[in-house]
Amino acid sequence: MSKRCYYEVLGVERTVDEVVLKSAFRKKAMEHHPDRNHGDDGAEARFKEVNEAYSVLSDAQKRAAYDRYGHDGVNGQSAGGFGGGGFGGAGFSNVEDIFSEMFGDIFGQQQRRGPQGAQRGPDVRADYEITLEQAYKGADVEITIPTTMTCEVCHGSGAKAGTKPVTCSTCGGQGRVRASNGFFAVERTCPTCNGQGQTIKDPCTECRGHGQVRQNKDLKVRIPAGVDDGARILLKGEGQAGTRGGPKGDLYIFLTVAEHDIFERDGADLHCSIPVPMTTAILGGELDVPCLMGGEGCDGQCKLSIDIPEGAQTGHKVKLRERGMPVLNSKKKGDLIVELFIETPKHLTARQKELMKEFAALAEEQSYAQSQGFMHKAKRFWDDITGAAAQ
Repeated sequence: MSKRCYYEVLGVERTVDEVVLKSAFRKKAMEHHPDRNHGDDGAEARFKEVNEAYSVLSDAQKRAAYDRYGHDGVNGQSAGGFGGGGFGGAGFSNVEDIFSEMFGDIFGQQQRRGPQGAQRGPDVRADYEITLEQAYKGADVEITIPTTMTCEVCHGSGAKAGTKPVTCSTCGGQGRVRASNGFFAVERTCPTCNGQGQTIKDPCTECRGHGQVRQNKDLKVRIPAGVDDGARILLKGEGQAGTRGGPKGDLYIFLTVAEHDIFERDGADLHCSIPVPMTTAILGGELDVPCLMGGEGCDGQCKLSIDIPEGAQTGHKVKLRERGMPVLNSKKKGDLIVELFIETPKHLTARQKELMKEFAALAEEQSYAQSQGFMHKAKRFWDDITGAAAQ
């Protein structure tokens, strides 16, 4: 049977460069690999064909001879699959090299890991909600974390007292076994020891051979002042216990700041909206506003006095500098921004209504600057509509 064109085998043009050629080879090799085509008797032949094509085209001298004389120019020089001298011109010395390129070094790196014994424990995540006051001042809190602890009876070995784990007879302590199937080999986790490299004949009665027990652990945690939603606190070595005496993982605490009844937070700034009696808004005066505890000017009852200007309008804002949240790991603070909204009284008595009517009669137009401006705009709008209708 005549051989197919090597360029056709790899699906590339004759002008292809080395980078594209190697990429095409990897793609074809993965596509036709026998381990990915169970039940396909032709996969092995196609895989050898792909390897042979690349072993020639990746070598500058062989490629030149092939381009000039075709298959006759490289007869006896090509790799010829796994059985023809390895991967020579392809730049791979053996089967493990090509699998390392294609599948993330499953034959090289994992094999070099050596015996699997002590392993670091997994990290743990815990979510914890704090109040805005705690975020403002900082706090010491106690949290309970469900986790795994090293078994105190067997000290994490998993073996019964007086005994110890033995080297796995299947993998010889490597944790992995390798099986050959014709021209290629497959490496897998040892089924006897599950990759641990050791087996336990007499398991510990307390942890049943796991080396760990589940417990709730109480921890005291310092919440720094100024933390915000999503802040993360790392406690090293407070995660789950490692296996076979390995080190513990870490604990990550993710904080959430609960909504507040009065304040809204924007970074380091605090915002609040307060009602102002209509008479205070008209005449001006002072008003107490809430603040978070601490700082000069706070009377210990978490309130501050602000001046309400004469004729204050809804939406007017008063900024109290450095009365907001502390900035994390800094001496700076944000601002407290107070927004006013004017409250109109309800359920007036007959006398109050009489006085309001008297005030309305005495009030001059210039007292209502916003009303005047709006009415001028409205009049122009109505005139425009009337004029357009008349035309």
